[in-house]
Amino acid sequence: MLKFNVLTLFPEMFNGFKEESIIKRAIDDKKIKIDITNLRDYSSLKHNQVDDTPYGGGSGMVLMCDPVFKAVDDLKKKNTKIIMMTPQGKTFNQEKAEELSKEKDILIICGHYEGFDERIRSIVDEEISIGDYVLTGGELPSMVLMDSVSRLVDGVIDEGSRTNDS
Repeated sequence: MLKFNVLTLFPEMFNGFKEESIIKRAIDDKKIKIDITNLRDYSSLKHNQVDDTPYGGGSGMVLMCDPVFKAVDDLKKKNTKIIMMTPQGKTFNQEKAEELSKEKDILIICGHYEGFDERIRSIVDEEISIGDYVLTGGELPSMVLMDSVSRLVDGVIDEGSRTNDS
């Protein structure tokens, strides 16, 4: 079974994703597992704050490293692949989906605001983008990644369907 753990500020965005179509069937058949974790649960600040102004100035806010570090330390296992969804990452493609489908445990960090505290990059294995454009956050890209990877997990869809996809 392939386990995804998604670290996000907006866990409710994943409710429909997990409850429909092939993803729901894969979860029910125990081919994949998707756990959604609210990053705010790891904040030690008032109102569960997770954002701060960028060091050195600039517009907008960035995700602070402390809550992300705490969450990753709590959620990762020995062989967890840690992925950060970011527009600066390597563009996601079918080859990457096939590679990730062989993993057992993937932790996806969804960004928001203007980006991440740069120190967060030190704890991730890989930064992935789903295209050369900017979205509000990493939630939709993480769903794209999980959908694409999940269908490649043995037994999720018919082998003939996988082979003939274009």
